[in-house]
Amino acid sequence: MLNFLKRLVGSVLTMVISFFIILFVVIGIIVSSSSDADETTIKNNSVLKINFKGQIIDRGNDEIDIENIINQSEAKVGLNNILSSIEKAKKDDRIKGIYLNVENISASIATLEEIRNKLKEFKDSTNKFILSYSEVYGQSAYYISSVADEIYLHPQGMLELKGLAYQGMFFKNTLEKLEIEAQIIRHGKFKSAVEPFMLEKMSKSNRMQVSRFLTSLWGDLTKGMSEGRSLSQKEINSMAQNLLIQEADQALQYNLVDKLAFKDELVDSLKSKLNLTKDQKINFVSLNKYKDVSVKDKKTKYSKNKIAVIYATGEINGGEGSPESIGSEGLSKTIREAREDKNVKAIVLRVNSPGGSALASETILREMDLAKKAKPVIVSMGDVAASGGYYIACQADTIVANPTTITGSIGVFGVLMNAKEMMNNKLGITIDTVKTNKHADIGTIFRPLTKIERQIIQNSVENVYNTFISRVSLGRNLSKEYIDSVGQGRVWTGRDALELGLVDVLGGLETAIEISSNMADLQDYRIVNLPKQKDPIEVLLQDLMGKEVRSSIVKKELGDFYDTYMELKNINSMDQIQMRMPQTFEIR
Repeated sequence: MLNFLKRLVGSVLTMVISFFIILFVVIGIIVSSSSDADETTIKNNSVLKINFKGQIIDRGNDEIDIENIINQSEAKVGLNNILSSIEKAKKDDRIKGIYLNVENISASIATLEEIRNKLKEFKDSTNKFILSYSEVYGQSAYYISSVADEIYLHPQGMLELKGLAYQGMFFKNTLEKLEIEAQIIRHGKFKSAVEPFMLEKMSKSNRMQVSRFLTSLWGDLTKGMSEGRSLSQKEINSMAQNLLIQEADQALQYNLVDKLAFKDELVDSLKSKLNLTKDQKINFVSLNKYKDVSVKDKKTKYSKNKIAVIYATGEINGGEGSPESIGSEGLSKTIREAREDKNVKAIVLRVNSPGGSALASETILREMDLAKKAKPVIVSMGDVAASGGYYIACQADTIVANPTTITGSIGVFGVLMNAKEMMNNKLGITIDTVKTNKHADIGTIFRPLTKIERQIIQNSVENVYNTFISRVSLGRNLSKEYIDSVGQGRVWTGRDALELGLVDVLGGLETAIEISSNMADLQDYRIVNLPKQKDPIEVLLQDLMGKEVRSSIVKKELGDFYDTYMELKNINSMDQIQMRMPQTFEIR
């Protein structure tokens, strides 16, 4: 017993000491990072190096990310930081060019499109260069790189050009083997979020819509490549169709790259552009450091006028939410504070969401409507603003979407799992219930819905759908009948949505900010990003004690199957009528 107590005390002490060591190390990193930011000086004849190795998210996070510490992964890069840094570099005489490191790039097409457009603006408005180098170019990496003045490829490297594909997983047979019944109630023939639980393959309607937006997305990608490389889209499609690019030499032969070079040869080329001798070092400036550097501009002055950019990222549910999920209470509070702030002259809501809870979406839309009555409200759609994500956007003064944004999905569904047979036949578990009223246990997983209960839920789904198209009809000034015709759960690209009247303008976040400043008649203003980010130490302590650690470990272990796991987990936890995009579209 004594030995056990000794071991227990020893283990506890070890854990406590380890925790404080980690804490002190992290504090040291924070202090060091802040000092570096303050002391960063940009030398003349410098090159901005943009490293795309980490995941690109809408908003850069200055907090400590426990996930990166646990998984030893690259830090997440903020789209806002990338865009603002390129804009600064455009005006900064000390920066002579941009070097793109595009290996292992992780971002959706719409995000890449915003970055590429900003790089093109940099290229067209300055005499500065853009160079790209990689040992391997995936299609996303090549799309970004196609804007560069020169593209370098490793002599033994690869360039992928094969087109886009979507693959979905279907669990109907799995559920049948487990004797689990997916009780599905939906409105919308295209509302295919539930298809994995009721079919073995895509329905004809779903296949049609997927084919439509894949073709649209591929068209935008090839258009960018075509313009950047002076090749026709027909030529690029032929290369993809016939898999003509197998070796690095072939990429050079077909004018997809400019030079085959090792890294040291690239460095020599850069030195030549900068008029440096071989012995001189190149002044590379990382994005992480440059984003905190202020560039003096005579036109720039402090303004009390503010444009609030509010980030709404992730699935929509009740509660406070997090940087990776939208909570109706948290987002509503942020919108309300921006509305009540007299110095905030306009609001830009940046939506990147596949949807979620219908009730939570309605709560957020209410705050959007109140804000709209007080000041201009603009929505900027990111990678996806579909279903509930479109719902919270539909009544804005102006909706801005990228051509490759996935949006629409105006439809509603509910899923209730019946695991009675599995419990009885597979596990030998029986359930006995006592209730005061006939339907007191409606929605339980231990019995199927009755006909009356199913009809009640179907009525709720129809009511929510009717509310959905009514809200869109009011916000877009279009008839309910028309909204219903383009609704039915169907997914559209931003380009298609513009033609259908579901969005107003094609463009990115900067376009939305410009529109908001014009609507508010602002000559000078400053951007405030909301909601306010938490103190790094507070976040770290919460993460060390909370679910972020567990989810990070699960993500590391499951790898590519993590998204599938989360889909199943989310479906299982649904307790309300949902406005959610059809599955999670991962395009390869």
